[in-house]
Amino acid sequence: MAVSGRLGALALFGALAVGLLLPSGTGLLVVGAVLVVLVLVDLAFAGSVRRLTFTRSGDTSVRLGEPASVELLVANPGRRRVRGLVRDAWPPSAGAEDRHRLSLPAGERRRLTTALRPTRRGDRQAFRVTVRSYGPLGLAARQGSHAVPWTVRVLPPFGSRKHLPSRLARLQQLDGRNAVLVRGQGTEFDSLREYVIGDDVRSIDWRATARAADVMVRTWRPERDRHVVLVLDTGRVSAGRVGDAPRLDAAMDAALLLAALASRAGDRVDLLAYDRRVRAEVRSSSSLLPSLVNAMAPLEPSLVETDARGMLAEVLLRTRRRALVVLLTGLDAAPLEEGLFPVLSSLTSRHQLLIASVSDPRVAEMARGRGDAEAVYDAAAASRVLAERQQVTARLGRRGVDVVDAVPEELPPALADRYLALKAAGRL
Repeated sequence: MAVSGRLGALALFGALAVGLLLPSGTGLLVVGAVLVVLVLVDLAFAGSVRRLTFTRSGDTSVRLGEPASVELLVANPGRRRVRGLVRDAWPPSAGAEDRHRLSLPAGERRRLTTALRPTRRGDRQAFRVTVRSYGPLGLAARQGSHAVPWTVRVLPPFGSRKHLPSRLARLQQLDGRNAVLVRGQGTEFDSLREYVIGDDVRSIDWRATARAADVMVRTWRPERDRHVVLVLDTGRVSAGRVGDAPRLDAAMDAALLLAALASRAGDRVDLLAYDRRVRAEVRSSSSLLPSLVNAMAPLEPSLVETDARGMLAEVLLRTRRRALVVLLTGLDAAPLEEGLFPVLSSLTSRHQLLIASVSDPRVAEMARGRGDAEAVYDAAAASRVLAERQQVTARLGRRGVDVVDAVPEELPPALADRYLALKAAGRL
């Protein structure tokens, strides 16, 4: 390109020099004619862009915020070298470094690498490849576009996985592997051991005690192979932004941590995403986490009110045995009053329900504001919102529903802790 530019500049300089030596009218005509000839000659000797062929390879999936790369193999079956620029067009949210310089001799191939760093979840698709091929003088260029499809699926980042080791350690304690045994309504008999001070006298096995020289107690472990159903509300309430991301993203992060923990506990985990229809569904399998992140990646909030009756009908249709249903939704009073509360008993009569909701830390911050009159009004509005959420939580509690209400960063570990508490108490 630099050599072509210098040749073009020399040609223009020569044409202007000739024009200056001739009379004004004749000089302008000569300069114009020379320039037209130079442009036509340059265009004639520019390499063909239509005959170029393209092949893609590279990453097909990446976690949000992590780098990826897609390679573009360009082949030139023509008879002239192609010198110019290549633009590998991606949507802005793909974060692509999409411009490349190209010098491709006839009959050869070049590999161009497009670096990506996506800023949004979902499927990021390449639009087309546009090539601008300059002539030897750099005065004119041929340009053409080719459709070269490629899709990179941007997966949820699963930032809450940092909390998984500590919760797995607590799970091992519940499971009896660290000699900490529990007893509850939904636990299974594990073994017998000698009584020590502090043991629950209700766990004494009198028959075993009669056969032994010491008092023997039964030990218990949490039941395995329970059923956990994660339900993502993808309706209007999930579209509200908390910080830089919609509530749906925080709900996904919490669901992934709980799914990873429950699957390691030996429980079966299913996922259902719903607003007015099923948006995604995952059944328990050996590759649970990859299936979950792949199903969650393209989900976006729908700006419609969620059909609570239809959602619960889908849950009941898929869940025959008693299960823990974890509903990730909002705690706004009006949508719950019109949607969930009228049909709540049909679910709680058959399953254990746990509602997880993303709260906005900005609301609590506003409730503490007292700087001026505007801050006082904001504090009053924020306090009313907090009071309504507390009332909804209390009302759900009276109907046997557990509620976890936390800011985005705290919701995943809080939900995992509540699951462990339910398992320890034998309520699963």
